[in-house]
Parts: sequence; structure tokens; C-alpha cells
Amino acid sequence: MSVDTDSVDQSAITRIGVVGSGTMGAGIAELCALRGLDVRLSVSRESSLTAAPRRIAASLERQVAKGRIEAGARDAALARITVGMDLADLSDRDLVIEAGPEDEAVKLELFTALDKATAPSAILASTTSSISITRLAGATTRGARVLGVHFFNPVGVLPLVEIVPTLLSAPEVVDEVQTFVDTVLGKTCVRAADSSGFIVNALLIPYLLAAVRMVESGPSTAAEIDQAMELGCAHPMGPLRLSDLIGLDVVVAIAESLHAEFKQPQYAAPALLLRMVEAGLLGRKTGRGFYSHA
Repeated sequence: MSVDTDSVDQSAITRIGVVGSGTMGAGIAELCALRGLDVRLSVSRESSLTAAPRRIAASLERQVAKGRIEAGARDAALARITVGMDLADLSDRDLVIEAGPEDEAVKLELFTALDKATAPSAILASTTSSISITRLAGATTRGARVLGVHFFNPVGVLPLVEIVPTLLSAPEVVDEVQTFVDTVLGKTCVRAADSSGFIVNALLIPYLLAAVRMVESGPSTAAEIDQAMELGCAHPMGPLRLSDLIGLDVVVAIAESLHAEFKQPQYAAPALLLRMVEAGLLGRKTGRGFYSHA
């Protein structure tokens, strides 16, 4: 991946904070570092101080092995990332992207803390899949400088980012972030209303839930349903395999958020999906979901 140094130099956003080192947080940190940005990754557990850099290093190594980047780009990206546990370390960041668990209470607490830890000029963003950005902004004293910046997994591969302003977001802040994501990060942005699921998940989740209901009622298997959608509709990945990739717990969390907001039956998580999450069968990240990923 080549870095457009002119774009980085011309952007007012050069220092990035990322909160959370899970799949999304690590992916965002890696992307920003590859694009020549100074990245500070904030983690909540001491074990993540070493686990997070290892995860990013392993991802970068895979990119080198596939010929997507050179070894020098890998080393330079790793050198641009620092990891810590104190949110106060984000005090000099221009943009802080929250990528914590898809739990509203956790995110509200984080935004309250980030509001105190960062400079008043900093822009605060969340990459939540479904939680109201307006509610997150309400936990701060800077509603004009809060918005949603929703990346898709895997961050380094999928080109789309949903930009989600609230009724309070300053237009110039939204424009600045969208320009940054477009030109510096090299993504394609769409603007979405601050309603649960935004654009993609509001359309995608009912489709995934319908596939789960089809497995639940039989006689088609997950593999047959996926094959039908891949070969019959030219989808690159069937709905059950995609659910495993996203994480079944994340699918349930988004479904519950959509159902709470819209009260429509198509957003209700099927019993089979709920039981699988209760059993810890979350998909790829646990090694088993609708498929075995051992």
C-alpha cells in the first residue's frame, strides 16, 4: 500500500487516537499507520499492551506475504503505532475513533471519559454499527465535534466508510472528516442518517436473520443457503458465512438495536441465533458458528 504523503501533509488531521484493540480497532490503527499517520492505540487490559501490537504485526506480515506491501512499509507502520492504557495519552490527538464493544453503556462511559481526556479541538468519532451517535454525543460537552465513522471488517480490504452526522454535528467538522477519510485513508464515503443500522446494517441484518430462520426451520443447511446466494445472486459470500465473519454476538447486538428503534418483526433475532451466542458459538473468532473454523 503506497502512502499519499501530500494528502497527509495537507490534512489538519495527522494524529489519530483509536480506543479499543479488537478486530475493528486494530484494523483502523493499522490502516492509519500504513497511510503515514501517528497512531496512539488505547487498550483496557494490560495483556493487550503486548497482544495488540502482535495482532497488528501479524496482519501486516500477511500483507507482506501476499505482496500487498513491502517489508519497509510494514516496519514503518509498526513504528508509527504506540499502545497505552491511559486515555490521557490521547490529549494531543486531532481525531479519536472509539472502537470498543458494541455496548451502549460502555460507549457512553468512554465518550464521557474521552471528552475530559482530549483537547476541546479534538474530534470524537465512533465506529459503532448501530448505536445512536446522538446519544454518544450527549455524553460529551462537544456535540458539534462528534460523529459516526463506521468502517467495515476487514478494515484494510473493504473500501466503504459510513459518515454519520448528528443534528448537532458542525457541517465543517463532518466535511473535514469525510475529506480525511476519502483522501488520506483512501476510502469511499457515504453519508448516513443517525438511525439504527445506518444504511448497510439496516438493509443487511434482516437478510442475515432471514437466513438464520431458514436454517432454523429446515430443510436447507447453512452451506446450501450460502451456495444458493453465492451462485444464484452473485454474492461473494453467503449470509451464514458472512454472519460468522461479522461475529454472531455482533449480529445479535445490531438486531436488538434495530428492533428497539423500529419495532419491526424482521429485526428480531431468531431463537437459534440467541442460543448460539449464549453457547459461545460466535463464528470465526471462537472457531465455531454456523461453520467450523478450527
